[in-house]
Amino acid sequence: MGDYTKMSNYYDMIMTSGYYDYPAIVDGLLNHQPFENVLEIGCGTGLILEEIAKRQPHANIRGIDLTQSMLNIAQKRLESFPNIKLSRQNITELDLEQQYRLAFSYGGVWYFVIDGDKEPLLVSHIYDEQLNHLGLENLSKFVQIGGKLLLGIQGPHHDYEKPITNGMIYSQKIEPLELGFTKHYYLDDKDDRVMAQTIHYRTYSFADAKQLLANYGFVYESRAKTHCHFLEFKRV
Repeated sequence: MGDYTKMSNYYDMIMTSGYYDYPAIVDGLLNHQPFENVLEIGCGTGLILEEIAKRQPHANIRGIDLTQSMLNIAQKRLESFPNIKLSRQNITELDLEQQYRLAFSYGGVWYFVIDGDKEPLLVSHIYDEQLNHLGLENLSKFVQIGGKLLLGIQGPHHDYEKPITNGMIYSQKIEPLELGFTKHYYLDDKDDRVMAQTIHYRTYSFADAKQLLANYGFVYESRAKTHCHFLEFKRV
């Protein structure tokens, strides 16, 4: 399961150097109304939640993540937003106090990759098959009937390197696995490698992904027509 402890101190610099377009992601989220009772699955350092809170100061928002060092950063970032609650949670042991009308994961536990005209590919931070089932079973308990699960859409993963805002060089390398892929994250300061993080990902075809999600009451609705940053599943 993905643990980003080694990456935590550099995560914000990497992500805000063009890795994600946070205002556009939140535009996609806010397209789904009413936006009042929201759970982010894999909130990281709180960059998406911060953008949401600036626009929706009265929404009831919860962020969960597995990596405590990421949550520590999020806690500081979001301390001025009393409508946001954060907690360390493993999705396979999820335990919350309430249900939510909208749950979403952009680059968290589950998300989709779309390569051109090909069908979406579900990517999971959980490599084990049974743990994916357990995670979705637990999540289903905390999404209201009639509510939505939004899973982010990203472009295909590939090898590359580029400078980030502090002048360091970020790079990543992809290696195939039998049931997914391994992604190596690196950050170099001239000749010094200051960060190396490796995560194993499970992948599912679109047909298998829809069946997996449907097993736990998440039925595919659509790809958002206005903001194409998420695929939408309805909790039935």
